[in-house]
Amino acid sequence: QLQLVESGGGLVQPGGSLRLSCAASGFTFDYYAIGWFRQAPGKEREGVSCISSSDGSTYYADSVKGRFTISRDNAKNTVYLQMNSLKPEDTAVYCCAASEVAGLISIHSDDYDYWGQGTQVTVSS
Repeated sequence: QLQLVESGGGLVQPGGSLRLSCAASGFTFDYYAIGWFRQAPGKEREGVSCISSSDGSTYYADSVKGRFTISRDNAKNTVYLQMNSLKPEDTAVYCCAASEVAGLISIHSDDYDYWGQGTQVTVSS
């Protein structure tokens, strides 16, 4: 059974850092592109970042570019999202998602096939 489990969320002060993890099981992780999305209360889901499987290419939303870094460790079936210089507007539930299109570079949620449950990130003083 294909499963994605996020972890690493929590409460952090503005300017702080968190590293989110997306652990995958039940499928050949190496062949899937992975995306990170977030949804704040009362707002639509927003694509944050993605990483392809084919060559490790990455993409970031303008709102996080220069502050967030996505990476993957295929040996551990895990994708990470390092979040630095966090702002209150980064507060949201963060979810990872997997696409069967290995070379996908997209932060459109419709392009993804499988989703995790999410982890809460709160940036507040």
